[in-house]
Amino acid sequence: MGRGKLRIYLGAAPGVGKTYAMLSEGHRRVERGADCVVGFVEHHDRPRTEVMLHGLEQVERKALTYRGAAFTEMDVDALLARRPAMALVDELAHTNVPGSRNAKRWQDVEELLRAGIDVVSTVNIQHLESLGDVVESITGVRQRETVPDEVVRRADQVELVDMSPQALRRRMAHGNIYKPEKVDAALSNYFRPGNLTALRELALLWVADRADEYLQQYRGEHGIRSTWQARERIVVGLTGGPEGRTLVRRASRIAAKGSGSEILAVYIARSDGLTAASPKELAVQRTLVEDLGGTFHHVIGDNIPDALLAFARGVNATQIVLGSSRRPSWQYVLGPGVGASVARDSGPDLDVHIVTHEHVAKGRGLPVARSAARLGRTRIIAGWAVGTILPVLLCLLLTHVDADLGLANDMLLFLSLTVAAALLGGLWPALASAALGSLLLNYFFAPPLHRFTVSDPKNIVAIAVFFGVAVSVASVVDLAARRTHQAARLRAESEILSFLAGSVLRGETALDALLERVRETFAMESVALLERASDVEPWKPACSVGPSPVARPEDADVDMPIGDHLALALSGRVLPAEDRRVLGAFAAQAAVVLDRRRLVDEAEEARRMAEGNRIRTALLAAVSHDLRTPLASIKASVSSLRSADVEWSEEDRAELLEGIEDGADRLDHLVGNLLDMSRLQTGTVTPLIREIDLDEVVPMALGGVPEDSVLLDVPETLPMVAVDPGLLERTVANVVENAVKYSPAGEPVLVAASCLGDRVEVRVVDRGRGVPDEAKERIFAPFQRYGDAPRGAGVGLGLAVARGFAEAMDGTLTAEDTPGGGLTMVLTLRAVPGARAVERATVGAGAGTTARPTEPTGPTEPMGPAGPTEPTGPTGSTGPTELDHDRDRMTRQKAGPR
Repeated sequence: MGRGKLRIYLGAAPGVGKTYAMLSEGHRRVERGADCVVGFVEHHDRPRTEVMLHGLEQVERKALTYRGAAFTEMDVDALLARRPAMALVDELAHTNVPGSRNAKRWQDVEELLRAGIDVVSTVNIQHLESLGDVVESITGVRQRETVPDEVVRRADQVELVDMSPQALRRRMAHGNIYKPEKVDAALSNYFRPGNLTALRELALLWVADRADEYLQQYRGEHGIRSTWQARERIVVGLTGGPEGRTLVRRASRIAAKGSGSEILAVYIARSDGLTAASPKELAVQRTLVEDLGGTFHHVIGDNIPDALLAFARGVNATQIVLGSSRRPSWQYVLGPGVGASVARDSGPDLDVHIVTHEHVAKGRGLPVARSAARLGRTRIIAGWAVGTILPVLLCLLLTHVDADLGLANDMLLFLSLTVAAALLGGLWPALASAALGSLLLNYFFAPPLHRFTVSDPKNIVAIAVFFGVAVSVASVVDLAARRTHQAARLRAESEILSFLAGSVLRGETALDALLERVRETFAMESVALLERASDVEPWKPACSVGPSPVARPEDADVDMPIGDHLALALSGRVLPAEDRRVLGAFAAQAAVVLDRRRLVDEAEEARRMAEGNRIRTALLAAVSHDLRTPLASIKASVSSLRSADVEWSEEDRAELLEGIEDGADRLDHLVGNLLDMSRLQTGTVTPLIREIDLDEVVPMALGGVPEDSVLLDVPETLPMVAVDPGLLERTVANVVENAVKYSPAGEPVLVAASCLGDRVEVRVVDRGRGVPDEAKERIFAPFQRYGDAPRGAGVGLGLAVARGFAEAMDGTLTAEDTPGGGLTMVLTLRAVPGARAVERATVGAGAGTTARPTEPTGPTEPMGPAGPTEPTGPTGSTGPTELDHDRDRMTRQKAGPR
């Protein structure tokens, strides 16, 4: 019996339509005659999901009791006994009730697969075990129900059910995901736009990575070595030199010519000490690559062309971008260079671009910062070859060529080989060359020939002088090489230390970037910063970079203690003693960055707490006074009316009832503003935009102020505006009520409208004492009351709500000085192009009846790429602006903040 196949619908968040898509697939299988049953589906009281269950056979759930409560779980035994061809099992990451057959639902699914039953399931990206910490850092919520990544990766098919954050929040606001009483809390917490965008990106990247893994697996199984140009991947070879920025920008322009192109910058370091590249320049190039949407990679390899080609083929690259060599022309006699070698060995599947730049053939500067004791295996071998093989070849050449150069010239030729051996391999190859040269000169060129005796005393002196000069020259050359390398090393170290000092002064707090620089500088595989609370506590990683970082300093190839409870652990190779000085500077900087990051986090947390305390204090003040005042008035009036000791006249009863009504209106206004501000802060205000005349809305917004307190000037020739009538009415009402409150007695507020280009302005002008320029923006903040505003005049939300509603309709609300004294509020709205009142035809015989465009039915939810997702309900069925259309809000009190 073969293993069943697993198909998973993956989503970024609840409500994107995974279960709906799974049930749709079940209906399609049933229509094609397949034996498909529902093993477990939780519809969460979503009516459209519940409807999709109709027509599908459902296996009865297993009832369980836990701690006195009844639960139901999927009945695995019943499914195994039923043996359908396919089972639909929702919520793969679900934890079963204790006492179930398995602890996790994915384990139930594994049993079904082993029994040969195909399974279709669902899971959200936040339930993958490896992403738990990432999701917690994004949403602030730790996912307790997780599924191992390997279970999802082993699935035969993973299909992404995608939906934009805006569409998902709209679906939430319509009540299609959670019950209405939970909508506001969800939208203001887990379902914030930033959270949903980050989770969506995680899901897209996870699916894209799995597609790459499958492609690499397929290529490996079929032995495919050539590059498959599924999409353009451009590898940029960096040396850490000044030409790197030019190469990165050139690669970005190449990538911009095709959609979906990817840039991978790679720096290849040798494995024998401090790298030759400038860490500052590499950091700048890394930042540039990341700013352009690429990725930076660090690879260790002694053979640069081979390592570069291996990396390019490993990532399935299609193009390589290299810079023209900075080597002087004479150095090409030593080899063709990296660019030529890569172009020669790249093959037909890799295009190599050689980019010219202003540093071509200007040299690389000082040598690599290595000590003479570690010249590298290649150079030492070359030194010994020059010191031992070339003297023999030179001797054969001189003895077989009929040219008597004389002993002095022969010595000079052998001396040149000794100097070359010293330059390449250091002192010991040069000494060997001097000794071998002396023997060859004695045997082949000093009479008597072919004997190790010298008849002429002058020749004895000459050979002795040759040996002494050769040894002296080799020592001087080796010493000069040592000093040059030491200077280069000190230069590299000073550049690193200068860069670290600059990062301290700049206040950089990117700990992972600092550790990445440590890894690049010392050519390590991984670097970890470990800490522990005390000497008896286990080590915990504060930050790490690279694959497989160590968990304890004892396991590292190099560890650098930083105080008693902090250590920097490096793995990859053992560092020489002279490198530990620079490593100590990096370790000290890492400790500073860690402390600074924690201080910043603490300061941010303190700021959030202070802001929360300010909001709570303002809200408590509002509840304690502004809400209690009208409640006390209502209570007193009701108590008076119910009193049996007093006989109230009709006039008195009417006055008390009017006081009750006024208090209720004030409460309605205050609570309405609080609810509106809550909706604005959670981003759930969804305007229902329509084309309307200002003269239809603005007069209705004046119902909450005395008739003689406002002068209205709204011309009939104004163009129509594209607004939400309810939101516009609330906006104008709050602004007008605020202006009337601060206007002097006998000075009516002017409400005037005019057209400016494609915008319509509504100006609310009062003659009060005005607002200073520095306070004009502050009056729009929540819970702000200006100057000597009396207690009970509002909670300070009127203008904040008005601006929020204006911006939700793609408008603006600003404050200006009124000429002659006072304040002018300017509400700017979007005009409908070409629609003026005088141009609209009348309909029928009734004058003043105008034709209206049909109201849009509202947006519908998009369908997911994997098939139909859950449809939404009627537009505005639970929309956030319904309360704003209630006409009973017209009886507002003259209250509003400034």
